[in-house]
Amino acid sequence: MFRRLILALVLCLSGAVVQAQTLQDILQTHADEVLSPGRASVDVVLGDLVASGLPQSVGFLEAWRDREIVRRTSDGLFFRRQGDILVDLDTGSEAGAADTADLTEARPNGGVRRAIGDALVQFQLSDPDIVRRTAAVQAIARSLDATQLEPLAASVATEADAALKATKERLALMLTALHGATPETRIAAIETLSSEISVDVRGVLNRIVATTPGIAPVLPQGANVARVYRPGEDISLEDAYQRLVAAGLAQPRITPEALREPLIANIAEGAVGGVPVAQLDTQEARVRAYAALAAGGKAPPFVDDAARQAAIDAHVFFDLYAEPDPAISGAAQRALDAIGVRVAAFQTADLTLDALSLASIYFLAAIGLAITFGVMRVINMAHGEFIMMGAYTGYVIQLFVPDYTLSILIALPVAFALTFAAGVTMERLVIRHLYHRPLETLLATFGISIALQQLAKNIFGTQARPLTSPAWLDGALSFNDVVSISYIRIAIFVLALIFLVLILFVLKRTRLGLEVRAVTQNPGMAASMGINTDRINMLTFGLGSGIAGIAGVAIGLYAKVTSEMGADYIVQSFMTVVVGGVDNVWGTLAGASLIGFLQKGIEWFNPSNTLAAQTYMILFIILFIQFRPKGIVALKGRAAGD
Repeated sequence: MFRRLILALVLCLSGAVVQAQTLQDILQTHADEVLSPGRASVDVVLGDLVASGLPQSVGFLEAWRDREIVRRTSDGLFFRRQGDILVDLDTGSEAGAADTADLTEARPNGGVRRAIGDALVQFQLSDPDIVRRTAAVQAIARSLDATQLEPLAASVATEADAALKATKERLALMLTALHGATPETRIAAIETLSSEISVDVRGVLNRIVATTPGIAPVLPQGANVARVYRPGEDISLEDAYQRLVAAGLAQPRITPEALREPLIANIAEGAVGGVPVAQLDTQEARVRAYAALAAGGKAPPFVDDAARQAAIDAHVFFDLYAEPDPAISGAAQRALDAIGVRVAAFQTADLTLDALSLASIYFLAAIGLAITFGVMRVINMAHGEFIMMGAYTGYVIQLFVPDYTLSILIALPVAFALTFAAGVTMERLVIRHLYHRPLETLLATFGISIALQQLAKNIFGTQARPLTSPAWLDGALSFNDVVSISYIRIAIFVLALIFLVLILFVLKRTRLGLEVRAVTQNPGMAASMGINTDRINMLTFGLGSGIAGIAGVAIGLYAKVTSEMGADYIVQSFMTVVVGGVDNVWGTLAGASLIGFLQKGIEWFNPSNTLAAQTYMILFIILFIQFRPKGIVALKGRAAGD
């Protein structure tokens, strides 16, 4: 019975001691270190705070890092200063006004603040607030410090959020690859990371295989050598000698031009180094005079080619891995090689997506031109302005309909109707009088193009106008760190597919399509069969113009809406039609694909100069037309009737 009483008393006393352990008690124990912390002494304070597990330690560490901790001289207690108010560190309640004369500020330097930040991360890894946990993980990802590996790994098991847990596990693998306790654990982590292609993983592996240049009489024993350079083959002799000079292992070479200054400075009694000035008209004499000066200590030594070669031959040039263990650096290099293969494959896929996206834009811009040019043989230089009209139609509708999704749905048919009407008007007033006169048609449509551009400038001004896409088209669809495509481009691609299906349906399954194809293949025969070719030409021109208007709405979501935007697509539209074949929708699709892939391929080789890419593309197309003048898909159509 007595023993039980003693045991209960001991437990009560120990509980009282635990309850008495407050943040203020810990700070009083390390008062001098808290007030004037140093990089060497701060670890003791941080260790006790982490071991205490007190939740209020997080707030103190944040205040300490942000230089908000003060000590009251009268009683020696620590507080957090917030403006003119002191805040109790344990309870968070106000503790009176801040009397500057009675306060001493804690001023941790940059190194101490970084150490405080590391300790704060350890607390935040298990914080109930997922925002704080996420911030802690992001802080570790930025620093990748070895001290964070153990607390990060320990927090994985208790992480409730699945996505954050996966991020922690991945980050722990990266830290293990860099700072694992044994070579085996590091190699295992590296091999696991070899299945990743993300930029941060590649950055970690590149840190392991990072090298530093080295020069020595012989290769250092036991060093992890990455590469040995052969002067004259892997590096030039002059580069090798300059490395020796930079390392302080050789004298700088004096160039022939640099001989003049020492020679001039040491002229005495008409001679330099025993050589009369009158004889210094040859390089050999100047070198001999300079060598005499160098021998007398009046100039740096002269290094000729033989001396340079001797100095190079006496040294070995190499790169050393920063990682001393060859097994680890070898595993990292193999992982990088494997990742490089996958990255190249994904880059090809990403380039393909970009090319498909560009091809769909060109298809939308050119399909209307293909219809009018294929049926009527009219070179419509104002086709780009119909695209511009469609884009401005979408902009105007958005001024009255603030719902961007609804406004785009309204803009598509309105743009079609407006540009259809404009196309029909243009055909009735101008084009019908110029059939079979291509030069006059080209000049007339070019004049109309300029007039429409000026009209747009007068109405909307010269500044670009926004055609805002719906919120669900914001952002991009990302498959990984390499492959991604914006949702707007996906929408344009889908729209191009829809138009392809609709146009094929109209041309293949409707009476209008049958008549259009008949006029395309042989207008004389079509007229003799009772088809009103004049009406077909009018409707065809209106249809092509209406499709250009819809293309303008789609392109306006992706590109700037200005009065000149049509000019940016008219050249590509004509190239698409001519390369693909003027008489066939499939030809337009093939031409758009060829030009899109060709342009993206050229831009990949020279990404900084898109103008050069377009120039090379035009040259290629000119050569292509020389060998296939009727385009990729050429029908036996109108040529029979011409």
